[in-house]
Amino acid sequence: MGILAAYMVPHPPMIVPGVGRGQERCIPETIRAYEQVAEEIAGLEPETIIISSPHSVMYADYFHLSPGKGARGSFARFGDPRTAFSESYDAELVKKIAELAGQRNVPAGVQGERSPELDHGVLVPLYFIRKHYSHGRIVRIGLSGLPLREHYRLGMIIRNAVQALNRKVVFVASGDLSHKLREEGPYGFAPEGPEYDRKIMESCGSGRFDELFGFGETFCRRAAECGHRTFVMMAGALDGVRVEAHALSHEDVTGVGYGICTFHPGAADRDRCFLDAEMEREERERKWIREREDAFVRLARETVERKVRGDRRNIPVAEELRGARAGVFVSLHKNGQLRGCIGTISPVQSDIGEEIMANAISAATRDPRFEPVREDELDQLTYKVDVLMPPERISGPEQLDVRRYGVIVTNGMRRGLLLPDLEGVDTVEEQIRIAREKAGISPREPISLERFEVIRHDPATSREEGPDHGTV
Repeated sequence: MGILAAYMVPHPPMIVPGVGRGQERCIPETIRAYEQVAEEIAGLEPETIIISSPHSVMYADYFHLSPGKGARGSFARFGDPRTAFSESYDAELVKKIAELAGQRNVPAGVQGERSPELDHGVLVPLYFIRKHYSHGRIVRIGLSGLPLREHYRLGMIIRNAVQALNRKVVFVASGDLSHKLREEGPYGFAPEGPEYDRKIMESCGSGRFDELFGFGETFCRRAAECGHRTFVMMAGALDGVRVEAHALSHEDVTGVGYGICTFHPGAADRDRCFLDAEMEREERERKWIREREDAFVRLARETVERKVRGDRRNIPVAEELRGARAGVFVSLHKNGQLRGCIGTISPVQSDIGEEIMANAISAATRDPRFEPVREDELDQLTYKVDVLMPPERISGPEQLDVRRYGVIVTNGMRRGLLLPDLEGVDTVEEQIRIAREKAGISPREPISLERFEVIRHDPATSREEGPDHGTV
């Protein structure tokens, strides 16, 4: 027993006749493929149906497993209260997943439920499945803001829990594709939208799950995808085995991508242990980055490492960091995600070297958004140092450029700063909005603006250009 099959499916509420009221007829291939999936699941007669959903409870650093004996849900919020489901949970499997996750230091469990009601990411697959198969309990799993590798790792844990209990299980990865496929669509158009749909259908339709790690965060955000993390979790549940993959359908007539693929596991295959391969690639990249550190970044790293390890020896400081003074920001990243960032707008230490050391310690131990860096994380961190040039007052946003200039917004004693050329910040309006939020200045309050340039010390090029990464 174990994972009998897995499915990548979308969850547009309008596909349900009581919601769509005829609009569902515009996606006939999606309906046809969904019916095929449901009939196949019925033929497999699973004891449990695992559904991962982007619209279940979601936390930045935790995977929520829905607790209790069961839950209800309907399409009432979409105008159809009569289409409703009452489902029983496989509480024993939920408990086993949480237990194994704890043993492997993956943050997952039943804590933090905000609403027990089934979400539409679960309800849409159930609408089709329950037409053909009324048996089987469900497990409902949310996503998190953790890196893709952690979603994949949780998928592996799910597979192990299923095997430990000798369950007959199917895994349903619920998620739409890009929401940026057409100008006339509800979310508009971005060139990354069609590119995301093309690549995800190619990767999943051929079972090349290793490629899922290579979709960069910026690319996914600009494509406004919905289901990438749920697809990665599903892929983890099929780690280390051959997979027979089939793409059944893809439609984008509403401006949102709907893709359906099926996956049937086969014999063990060590060449498909994709998490191991990804971790090896990340280790090569960190080594590549460390070899390119200059004196600024090396000082930040050595300062953090000695502080966290309790090493009180003095750190040698390069002569080029002595004498001159400037504001400095030190940023820490772990697996491509921010792990801490603290800086000074203008210098408060005797020289740049002292400024780097003070702010590196603060970024690692005093950033209120994060827990202090642990010793077991040090080998996974990369560093960036931004040396700020003196700011200048400007008359308005038209004098800003998000790639070239950082911005300082001021209202009275409140000041907010945002560095230039940050991933995910693409417009001046967005740059100012985030700087306002950092300062606690509402959009209605007046502000004065300053701009500044930085000398950026970053041994890592973008992930798109890193060694042997092959991202979009």
